[in-house]
Amino acid sequence: MDAALGALAATGQAPLSLWAATLIALAILLWRFSRAASLRGIFASGLAAGVGWFALSLSWIVEPFLVEPEIYGWMAPFALILMALGGGLFWAMPVACGWRIAAGWRWRIVAIAAALVLSDWLRGWIFTGFPWASIGHVWIGTPIAQAAAWIGAPGLSALSLAAAALPVILWRPSERTVYGFAPGAGLSVLILGAIWAGGLSRLDRPLPPDTGVRLRLVQPNAEQRLKWDPQWAAEFYRRLLDLSSEPGARDLVIWPESAVNFLLDDAGPVLSQMSGAAGAPLILGIQRREEARFFNSLAVLTADGAVGPIYDKFHLVPFGEYIPWGDALARFGIRAFAAQEGFGYSSGPGPMVLDLPGLPPLQPLICYEAIFPQHLRAIETRPGWLLQITNDAWFGQFSGPYQHLAQARLRAVQSGLPLVRVANTGVSAVIDARGNVRATLGLDQQGKIDAVLPAALPATFWMRWGDWPVVGLMALLLAGAGIARSRKRKT
Repeated sequence: MDAALGALAATGQAPLSLWAATLIALAILLWRFSRAASLRGIFASGLAAGVGWFALSLSWIVEPFLVEPEIYGWMAPFALILMALGGGLFWAMPVACGWRIAAGWRWRIVAIAAALVLSDWLRGWIFTGFPWASIGHVWIGTPIAQAAAWIGAPGLSALSLAAAALPVILWRPSERTVYGFAPGAGLSVLILGAIWAGGLSRLDRPLPPDTGVRLRLVQPNAEQRLKWDPQWAAEFYRRLLDLSSEPGARDLVIWPESAVNFLLDDAGPVLSQMSGAAGAPLILGIQRREEARFFNSLAVLTADGAVGPIYDKFHLVPFGEYIPWGDALARFGIRAFAAQEGFGYSSGPGPMVLDLPGLPPLQPLICYEAIFPQHLRAIETRPGWLLQITNDAWFGQFSGPYQHLAQARLRAVQSGLPLVRVANTGVSAVIDARGNVRATLGLDQQGKIDAVLPAALPATFWMRWGDWPVVGLMALLLAGAGIARSRKRKT
């Protein structure tokens, strides 16, 4: 039952986006959690619900193993099971903790909800972090997501759990039917309605005039299983050149992550060919080498083919782009799953802002880095826009690419910065500073987007304060539940 409810709650994630189902399932789960009879029982219930949530939310995790199914296919079910169980612990532990701290079923609901919010936030940090499929992500694409400009993703998670908890907390025991939940449900509707209206109001306000910078986003649609095949790599390279050289005004051309199958170090003879096809400065994803180290990089080529600034991805995917203790394990031939050179990539120095002539300063993000909001606050100089280059071909064709796109939209809302997303197989998009998609090129499409770069908004409240106000409030609620339990014992 708990696992099924967890899976039902997960239908609020993209692409289904059934946020109402999330609220109903969470309300039932909080009701069941608050009435658990033992610590062992509540831990098992939380684990089951978490497994259901993550098994559906992260079902795309099997896709990388199906790129070469004859080699890696047998690992796919184990990957999903382990990810679901690992994620389930991030529900089981806070649910058990909240249940243990508080006394009385109402206080237990408050404590469990607060602990789940804190766990959602903590998941973005520990073990290198993985904030994918946070509870608050169910609001992306709705006006309520605009609240992230103040409260961030944890705040949206807190809002979700509060809306689910109120009908249960304010339940009238004297009522024998579902009408006993009406007062709390009505209050939830009023709160969500007010925030929805506030989001609509924010979306209706005019944005600053666009920058006037003309961008060309190139999506070659290089299928992952063919991407590194020498013959197909030549075809995909030709697509990049042809799409870049098509008629149309542009001030900057952008290619996706690992756009070509050769190293930057070996690209000398073709640098002028690439920049010539672009007819403008070119940003591309490309691998490069420094002595024995390899990097997943973003490189800038000037209009005359010279190599400009380089950004090296620093937040790498564990086991995908590097293996923990990789130098030692490399002696046994163990290599990262997705890294194409060496036994894995090395980490770059960290977040940075690139200043390019004639363009607003930009903060580059390579693929996975866009799911970490903390990286947007880790630099002293505020950029004028965010650029994500990615290869979502690893994520399949159902939920993975759309969830990745949704998180990019949330980064734009949180930061007040436009985000340009260039994907190998889709979804490429131009996103304005309120998270609206201005232009898009869908999955498995070959083509380009010509668009003007939207303007930035002033720094948001979240950019100044981050997640700390929400984290502090959740900690206070947990402390309040513990104090209430202590006072109850004394009386």
